This record gives sequence, structure tokens and C-alpha cells, in this order.
Amino acid sequence: MVHRACLSALLVAGVALAIAGCTKTSVDSIAVSPATQSVSVGQTAQFTATGIIDHGSHPASTEDVTSMVTWKSSSPAIATVNSAGMVTAVAVGTATITATLAGATPSTGSITVTPSTGGSAGGDVISVNVIPGTQSVLTPTQTSQFIAIGTTSSGATENVSSQVSWSSSSAQIATINPSGLATAVGQGTSTITALLTNADKTVATGTSSFTVQGPIQEQITKLSITPTQQSLSASGQTSQFIALGTSGTTGLVVNVTSMTGNPGIVWTSSVPTVASVNSTGLVAGQSPGQCTVTAVWTNADGTGASASAIVNVTSSPAPEPLLSLTIIPNTITVGNLQDTGNFLAIGTFSTSPTVRDLTNSVTWLSSFPSVFPVNTNSGSTNPGAPAGVVTAYGTGGATIIAEATDPSTGSIQTATATFNCPLVLPTPTTAGSCYPGSQAAALLSTITVYNEGLNTANWLVTAPSSTGTPNVIHCGPGWTGSGGSVCVATYPMGTTVTLTAPAQAGVAFGGWSINCTPNPNPPTEAGPNQCSMTLTGENTNVTVGAIFN
Repeated sequence: MVHRACLSALLVAGVALAIAGCTKTSVDSIAVSPATQSVSVGQTAQFTATGIIDHGSHPASTEDVTSMVTWKSSSPAIATVNSAGMVTAVAVGTATITATLAGATPSTGSITVTPSTGGSAGGDVISVNVIPGTQSVLTPTQTSQFIAIGTTSSGATENVSSQVSWSSSSAQIATINPSGLATAVGQGTSTITALLTNADKTVATGTSSFTVQGPIQEQITKLSITPTQQSLSASGQTSQFIALGTSGTTGLVVNVTSMTGNPGIVWTSSVPTVASVNSTGLVAGQSPGQCTVTAVWTNADGTGASASAIVNVTSSPAPEPLLSLTIIPNTITVGNLQDTGNFLAIGTFSTSPTVRDLTNSVTWLSSFPSVFPVNTNSGSTNPGAPAGVVTAYGTGGATIIAEATDPSTGSIQTATATFNCPLVLPTPTTAGSCYPGSQAAALLSTITVYNEGLNTANWLVTAPSSTGTPNVIHCGPGWTGSGGSVCVATYPMGTTVTLTAPAQAGVAFGGWSINCTPNPNPPTEAGPNQCSMTLTGENTNVTVGAIFN
């Protein structure tokens, strides 16, 4: 009986294996649909994957395996694909979309990306969506790529990442390059803005936030004191020291003169009976002698930096001739990039005239000179030029320092002010401030056109203005109005200027001599010949020689 039961069990197992063999469900191959697809930049397309299951001698069956396969694009710069087979068109071109599954033959589809339907069909871009909407990185130097998708008045979408002006609300937290790649600089959150200007000068903007999580606190690794040496009267004459801390991570310079606490700064005097110093860096002469004033900065983690200055105290009667220094105004806020503000340095003296304008004789310093430089004429060969002028080349703010030395005593007085260019995006009802494109056309390039050929009778070169007005340049005797053999015009930096040599009877155009790339069409008398150039230099001259034979 036992053997008979075992035999029955083996027979059952054999039948079960046979049935299992007849119900094989492995996918042998994949078919991607559609095989070809065409979309415009910014649009999406859904690809599907169908698995073909082979039953041996039985008819093959199919199964939707779109969510089971691995999707890949041959060129993510042209089209990206997600795990569900949704393809997003990024730039003009063609990409291959591949679906793979273990044990199955992969399959591909093709997507062709065409330019967006702009012009009258697409209309102006009325809104910009920045992708991702929020982004966070752990530490400085890490990067993140942002993409700008514009929506036109007709509802069409397009990738406008290369057409917008990218900006960061705080260069001390993050910077962003013209392609939308953001780089973390210091801890905090910055607003990333993409601004697009349409042909009719209307604008559309989109924003995202970029957060740098660490370090938790900017680590000050270097400290400097201004001035480094000071002379005072023992009668109680005072002078202000200024402490500037430099972050070892970002290179950011911060005015930490009166920042007490944790982290914070502590001021001490080596001999308080010679010169005392308070918690804000104000030193006072007490008795003749010399001492050292030291500022110690301590970070939250206990690390820090220190700096020292020498104080010489004399028995000279008080008051010293230069009693104090003041900057007027104490703050300037501008609304456009490349705007300037002029600070004045006013000294108070013990002898008449007691109030004097020292603007052109003090030394001016900026805590953020790469973004907010300030000019100084101290020791300059051009003292008539105005000093104390700060220019905004970015958004944010800086501490401006004036340092005056009394020639009769050697004592130094300092004063500080702030300069700001806040980022405010424009809206239909507000003008905004300090956003890309807000700068006035102050930095100009100059084009000079002249004749290098033999023709001196009827040659002609024309060019539009930077706003598109035709024939601002109309150089040559071929112009119906008053023409000249040398023509000059100025354009804002970054302008692309197209020069045209119109068809003139009997004029053989020989080409452009320098700084101008002609179009690929062969020059003939029957049609105009053109060349274009982009003016990238600030206040530079570009000379173009038009050759006419």
C-alpha cells in the first residue's frame, strides 16, 4: 500500500509539471509603440511596451509591460523618458527610446523633436515654469540643473532654458550660470529666477528655491582689522576699528565688528590703562604708551580666527585735529543692475573749518568688491574724479568703508555705510528692481564702418539700431541722404548687429575684412550681402572694413 501511494504521488507530480510547462508566461520579446513619433519642444508623448509571450506550438499572447520595462533615451539632451514611458521633448533633434526587460529582446522607438510653434501660432510666452520647483543640496560647491518651460498665449509649451536670463537672489548663497546650472556657495535659501523678454518687450518670469543645507553656520577662518595701526591722544580721543571676517568655505567677507554672541567677536586691549576698547571695537586713548587691540572670532563649533592692531597713545593735547568721520548717506539702495550710488565722506575737525568734505582724500573699501566695487582717489593722479561711487553688478548688499588719515597726527578715523540692490521681480503693476535686464544701456560698444575697397562713388552699408530701427548706420556715398566714408554707431554690450551691403548697380562686394562673419551665400551684385556680430566688449571699439571693388 505504501509503494502504491508513492507511485500515485509521483504520477500527480508529473502531471503538475506538465501543466506548468504548458502555462509558461515569460516574455520573449518586446514591441514599443509608436515606432516613430514627432513632437515640438516642451511637449510630451506616451510610449508603451507590449510583451510577446511564446507558448511553443500554441499561438503567442501579448501583455502590457510598459511599467515593467526599463526605459532609456539615447540622448536626454533632446528627449527624456521616465519609468512610465512618458517622453518629454527638450531640444530639437532625434532620439531613440529603448525598452528592455530581463530575458527578452529589447525594442526601440524613435522620437523627433521639432521647434516649438512660435510666432502667430504660439504667440508671446506668458508664463515660465522653472523645474524643479524646489531644490536642496547638502554642502557648498554642489550643483543643480534648472530648466525653464515657457507657455505661450496659444497654450503651446517650449523649453526656453537657453532664452531666459537666470539669476540668484543671493550670490552669497548660490550662483547660477546662463545655462541654468546653480552652484551652492553658502548656507541658506536663494530664489532662482528665470526671466524671458518677448520681442514686444513684455516679460514672463518663473522662480524656484535653491536651499544649501550646510554648513550650519558660515565658518570664519580669517579675520582682519582696519586700520592696522592707530595713533590717539591720551586725553580720551577715540577711533573706530572695523573687523572683517572671511569664510573659508565661500570666501565671503562679512562685517563682524559688533557681532557678539555665539558665534561672535570679543575685543580686548593688552594694556587697558593705555587704551581701552569696548564690545563694538571703539578704542579710546587713556595714557601715553603702546598696546595691542585684539579681536577674536569664535565659530559655533569652537574654531575661530583672530587679528590685532597697534595703538600708539601720545600726550598730545586734545582734541586732535580730525575728531570723527561720517559717511553720508549711511545707506544707498538702487533699483537696477549697473546703477551707481555716490557716498560722501565728511570729517569733523577741531580747527576751522570744522566740517570738511574728504570724499576724494579718504580710502574707500567694499566688503564685497567683486559685486559692489567702490572707487577711490586717495593718491590718485586724477583727484577731480568723484570717489565713493559704488556700482551694482549683482543683487544683495555690501558694507562700504571710508578710512581717513590725519596728515598732521597720523591718526585714522573710519566710518561705514551700506549699499544694496534688492532683487524684486517685475509684475504688471510693479516695475521690480535689480532683475536681469533691468540695467540701463550704460556699457556700450562702438562700431566703426569704413571702405577698404577701390569704390569711392556708390558703395553702401546699413545697420539697424539696437531696438530694430533700420538704417541707423547708412554709411557710404550710395546713401540717398548725406553719407560718409566712415560711420560710427554705439550699441549696448551684448547686442547682435547685422550689417548689410545692399545690392548696388555696378558695385561688386568683396566681403568684410575683420570682426564680421559673412553669410554663406556668395556675394553678388544681384542681392545684398550680410554679416552679423555680437558686441561682447565693454566700452570697446569694433572696426569693420567693407570691401567694395
